[in-house]
Amino acid sequence: MTNHAARTPRQDVARTAVTVLLPLALRDYTDGADTAEVAGDTVAAALTDLVRTYPELRRHLYSDAGHLRGYVNVFLNSDEVRGLDRGMDSPITPGDTLMIVPSIAGG
Repeated sequence: MTNHAARTPRQDVARTAVTVLLPLALRDYTDGADTAEVAGDTVAAALTDLVRTYPELRRHLYSDAGHLRGYVNVFLNSDEVRGLDRGMDSPITPGDTLMIVPSIAGG
């Protein structure tokens, strides 16, 4: 269940709403929210907006150098972002969905 009651509504999100689906493993850092509405014209800008809203996510998504961690997969609708021609600079439009999927390793 999404919990945005304590958040202040932002005018820019209403204009350029893109939904980010958040995995269970990251919800401790999003006040339990399973989705977030963010703004941005590229995947990178939308994720920047996401970590602006939920600063604790930054260390789980990005390396100290500011690069998306290798074990974090981001999908734009049904396409894995790393496989797109423009990668993180891929354009997004209102109504798109971003999904964060952390890789799971085991043996």
